[in-house]
Amino acid sequence: MTFGGNLVMEATITITDVEKMALIGLVSHGLSNSIRGLSEMVGQEIEITSLNPKIVDIREVPGMFGDPEALTVGVYTQVRGIADGHILLVYQPQVAFDLMDMLLGYTPGSTTSIGKLERSALAEMGNIMGTFFLNAVAESLQITLLPRPPAVVMDMAGAILTVPLVEIIKEMDEVYIVESNFGTIDRQVEGTFLVLPSLGLIKRVKDIWEKY
Repeated sequence: MTFGGNLVMEATITITDVEKMALIGLVSHGLSNSIRGLSEMVGQEIEITSLNPKIVDIREVPGMFGDPEALTVGVYTQVRGIADGHILLVYQPQVAFDLMDMLLGYTPGSTTSIGKLERSALAEMGNIMGTFFLNAVAESLQITLLPRPPAVVMDMAGAILTVPLVEIIKEMDEVYIVESNFGTIDRQVEGTFLVLPSLGLIKRVKDIWEKY
């Protein structure tokens, strides 16, 4: 999971360490809500077992998924509203297969490829998690955030990340990466939930924080 922010985004916009922590808190709240949505989707309790936040240069993001040319599964959603942004669920292929087994109620090891059914399930998962995430963030910031239908892609990590990063890099040079592990009691999966917001959303967080 990633939430964007940088030390100096414009000459008149500076994000303090305290505001960065506020952004991390906002993302954690959104992620918790998205996992709740995933629990409702599969009809069983899913819990987050670990969160690992870190701040990295945006140009380093593709390399965080291993070889930029390695095959990766991504579920990409554009966000529109008062503040635009991007949501991207990223999984190594085997992790995506394990996730499909969990979502579809299959015996572990059953899924070995991403076909039409699996793409549909991944898209629905992306839609549910994205909507629940945005609802939590929008409620906290008192704004409107709407997801567009997600696209499921299986391509090289560098190619999957190109579209959102090209837009974000125009405004920011650092992002918050939060890797997460989640699952049921007997099944665990790990993935990266990237949320790349626009400068407008960062400004909104800053404006709200400055009132306190």
